[in-house]
Amino acid sequence: MLEVKDLMVFFENALALNSFSMRVDAGEVVGVLGSNSAGKSTLMNTISGLILDIQEKERMRGGERITVMGQLLFNGEDLARLSPSERVRRGIVLARERHPVFPDSTVVENLKIAGYLRKSRDVKETIDYVMSVFVPLQSLRGRRAGLLSGGEQQMLVIGCSLVAGPKLLLLDEPLLGLSPALQKELMKAIVAIRKGRGMTILVTEQFARPLLPVIDRGYVIENGTLVMSGSRQELMDNPEVISAYFGV
Repeated sequence: MLEVKDLMVFFENALALNSFSMRVDAGEVVGVLGSNSAGKSTLMNTISGLILDIQEKERMRGGERITVMGQLLFNGEDLARLSPSERVRRGIVLARERHPVFPDSTVVENLKIAGYLRKSRDVKETIDYVMSVFVPLQSLRGRRAGLLSGGEQQMLVIGCSLVAGPKLLLLDEPLLGLSPALQKELMKAIVAIRKGRGMTILVTEQFARPLLPVIDRGYVIENGTLVMSGSRQELMDNPEVISAYFGV
């Protein structure tokens, strides 16, 4: 479904991604592990196309020059010149780290806004599905999003991503700032989404312990460079992964 080939991203003279290659097959849950500033968000922004908007904003304000090289293929189509909205139309949807919500709009209003590219009946069906996956949102339907807790907002953000109708769901550090209990609940939701919708999911994280049990395959990235890849079990059995990401 997704192929990343020799991806390189430069922020002025700083190398954020260095000849990074990976693949995500249809129906898989694939994880990208890395510490803070390893290049995970740059990878997700590049796949989703947000890097194009960042490039343009920097160019207009005379800021740092951003250069992207390499190839991104989605179902065989080159994504290089597709805008973020065009990528969403093709089914690539990103839930960003600290993704903003509309704070003065209710939970349901946020979900409806996320489905602006889809038919109303499909939006309604998906909102019902989101409520079944993220049960705490059921009693918060009419609450303004700005009044939700951090964990509730993260549920809403992923819910909004689902309403957008993804074929490939990109989750950028969804566990950041959540308690261990909420991290566990969110991982259960990812499993449910994959099972219930057959959805392909790419998720980045620095917290390996809750993530590894739910992925099929994973990649480990350090300083923008791929240093390791393998199946879930191969990574869980690797002493370097255990030492770096399990604190053992």
